[in-house]
Amino acid sequence: MITRRALVWFKRDLRVHDHAPLVAALAHTDALALFIIEPEWLHSPECDASHVDFALQCLAELRIALAQRGMPLLVRVGSAVPVLAQLHSEVVFTQLLSHEETGTGWSYQRDLQVAAWCKSADIPWQEFTQTGVVRRLRSRSGWAQRWQARMDAPLQLLDGGFSPAVALEQPELPTLADLGMERHGKALQAAGEKAARRTLKSFLQVRGYDYRKSLSSPLTAEDGCSRLSPHLAFGTLSMRTVHQATEVAIANTPDREMAYALRGFAGRLRWHCHFMQKLEDEPDIEFHNFARVCDGLRENDFNDDYFAAWCEGRTGYPMVDACMRSLIATGWLNFRMRAMLVSFASYHLWLHWRPTGLFLARQFLDYEPGIHWSQMQMQSGTTGINTLRMYSPTKQAQDQDPEGLFIRRWVPELARVPLPYLATPWKMDISVQRMAGCIIGVDYPAPIVDDKLAMKAAKDRMYGLRKTQEAREEAGEVQAKHGSRKSGLPPTGQRRKTPRRKSDAPATPSSQGDLFA
Repeated sequence: MITRRALVWFKRDLRVHDHAPLVAALAHTDALALFIIEPEWLHSPECDASHVDFALQCLAELRIALAQRGMPLLVRVGSAVPVLAQLHSEVVFTQLLSHEETGTGWSYQRDLQVAAWCKSADIPWQEFTQTGVVRRLRSRSGWAQRWQARMDAPLQLLDGGFSPAVALEQPELPTLADLGMERHGKALQAAGEKAARRTLKSFLQVRGYDYRKSLSSPLTAEDGCSRLSPHLAFGTLSMRTVHQATEVAIANTPDREMAYALRGFAGRLRWHCHFMQKLEDEPDIEFHNFARVCDGLRENDFNDDYFAAWCEGRTGYPMVDACMRSLIATGWLNFRMRAMLVSFASYHLWLHWRPTGLFLARQFLDYEPGIHWSQMQMQSGTTGINTLRMYSPTKQAQDQDPEGLFIRRWVPELARVPLPYLATPWKMDISVQRMAGCIIGVDYPAPIVDDKLAMKAAKDRMYGLRKTQEAREEAGEVQAKHGSRKSGLPPTGQRRKTPRRKSDAPATPSSQGDLFA
């Protein structure tokens, strides 16, 4: 009898529920699972110890859940191809099963290498979809319908156990210290599939009631947002599970307000995959501007002192600093405040989105490459098609933290500053500063740029560029490839008249789908 042995390769899908590769493995004689802690990930500029810590916690729970079903989970450290080759020499597996991944440049290159190795070793590698991202997409037309069909498809559920290919007992998982990483100090959300399902349940049954109202303020968003983003990023929940559970909750609740709130959340699930599709279609956007007419716009004006002040939460603008310090401490921040941080860096400080994006990627526990790099460019004005979003940090403080609770919590230097001055502490007379125990320039920095002057300079440059013929032509091209079909901006049909500028950034393939062509 020929043994058909399946190897399930876990990547960013650390769950057993709605997991197509696991279901496919049931058809094999025996099976085992593998997670690879890759040096390319650990040493990548977007990786943080908090990401690795969260993944290790997920793996600890996943190993138990798989063992209960008869499948051993091996966790090995090394580059993917050598690890797979070594494992194949130990336990000859006949098929590799995994989910598709839309990741960063290093993960795409790794998949190219794994595909080549599988071909040379004559091992079929079958990949399954797990999001609404479509490989080798020719046109955005009809994408929404395809997303809907995927999300409405039946969940992939295990209806049996496995025959283990190797012993279930495995070595202890490595620690951060074992991997050469320092402790991160962040207060992270609970990890693992059980925590993910509890978070989903609490949101759909209780916390989601004020979702639409809670989105904008960092105070209310902490509980009012779903808080599912880390679980979607690491795959402890599938997008399909969240979508279907949300639709059931909407259909079953007798509360119209709750249904209305959850309908707003359901719409954002589509946008999640919409932005990931952009990176799938054009991996270059991790490194280059969507609109190449923006090349050279900020690259030569990067101010290291501004960047350091922004990263450390000492810009002199309380709402900016409070948001950054909160993010560094917790690994999470609501969307509007994320947008404000990027807007302030890109427009007020005129910093290029790539270095600021890498710093934020390390802070976000829910770092999702497709969403992250699309949003970094969108909030920096380099997509060429989106409305320029320039946030006033003073107005955001007044609108989203009117009582000053968030600022006082995260910027304790300002704890005794009178509320009328809390958003603009530099306006205090010296006598008020002394009474508040906060001397501007000593206890808390003065603003590193003038708000109004910086905004005017940014608007002049951005709107001036967008008025050029080259920018208008390129906007049509970007819209045709990446834009939502509900945006109302039609493609121009005109081709670029000038060659694209060269860049020092690493070359990337034109489409991640090319790997499977």
